Amino acid sequence: MARPSAPPGSQASLREANRQRIVDALTTHGSLAQIELADITGLSPATVSNIVRELAAANIIDTTFGSRSGRRAVHVSLSRQDGIVAALGFSARSLDLVLADSALTTLAERHVPLAADHRYDRELDRAALLVGDMLEGVGAQLSELLAVTLSLPVPVDPDTGRLAVPGLMPGWDGVDLAASLRARLDVPVIVEHGATLGVLAESRAGAAVGARVAVYVTVGHSIGSGIVLDGVPFRGPRGRAGQIGHVTLDEQGAICRCGNRGCLETVAGGRALLELFSGIPGITRLSDLIAEAESGDAGARRAIADAGKHIGVAVASVANLLDPDVVVIGGELARTGETLLAPVRHAVERAALDGARDLQIVGSGLDGRAEITGALLAALHAADASAAGRVLSAG
Repeated sequence: MARPSAPPGSQASLREANRQRIVDALTTHGSLAQIELADITGLSPATVSNIVRELAAANIIDTTFGSRSGRRAVHVSLSRQDGIVAALGFSARSLDLVLADSALTTLAERHVPLAADHRYDRELDRAALLVGDMLEGVGAQLSELLAVTLSLPVPVDPDTGRLAVPGLMPGWDGVDLAASLRARLDVPVIVEHGATLGVLAESRAGAAVGARVAVYVTVGHSIGSGIVLDGVPFRGPRGRAGQIGHVTLDEQGAICRCGNRGCLETVAGGRALLELFSGIPGITRLSDLIAEAESGDAGARRAIADAGKHIGVAVASVANLLDPDVVVIGGELARTGETLLAPVRHAVERAALDGARDLQIVGSGLDGRAEITGALLAALHAADASAAGRVLSAG
């Protein structure tokens, strides 16, 4: 039974607020030393120490002993319950589903093609059924599912969970997607831009570890980017930050799906590249074009290199605006490696201030799984926060 709320301003309400600050800090940052918790929350070390003891006794957190700067330190992390998290990664033409345990070990995964005119209701129905089938396939029950992340190839409003820009994903506009999927699976649901999930994963376990400012650019049928500033994702107040695919390169260029002319996507996105090979047998999907490039086809390699040059021009503008430590190139087209990356670097060297001399431009450090990895991390954090919240509310 939930504990009655303490009167505002009382000692009990203050202590409860402090407990929640510590849980929120651990949910956001993962394992921390007690002294780091004090720095992040603004609480005194003595207060943190007392609350840590209380939360450990309630099995909300785990404590271990180690060292920090040569001194003995108590490290604190949220207790992990056994269970399963799921990532649903939608792109323009496919859905990737992954189940993982609480240690983020992959248990099952599926790849499902999508029709060009797919709508949210039909696809969320199918996704929920597939999750149920995958759980059954690993001998688990739906009750063991802790949380789900819905990763989308378009920007998401962080306050509403709805698409931040109408028209970029027809059939999905104006819908509370988290509530819709939660009604189907009855677990916490996170809805996030795939590129934001990608940069989070790269900054925690991939090619951007240790970077103060990192940018992840995903290149597939669409082009997007995610930004991390001092370890925190920057989405903008309405979720529209990082839309590198809609940087204008040619004001007289082709009309983009966003309604403007000459966006980066119109010359370097998967749709634009496939149009160059329209009518050529065997090249109907982006994976076909990549396979041709990897086999040495000169035309395919040239198309991808030209895309890299255009992407580099846009990345140079990002470099001038944000001065990042690293730009990670991911997404389906990044599978071509230096065929794409070398022209990106060359264009940045020519167009960025001082040639972006200290900027690293690299491929994904997560074998092309940055966005799925980020989605699983987000689901796990949501599960941890939900479990901690239930214990806190129960007293």
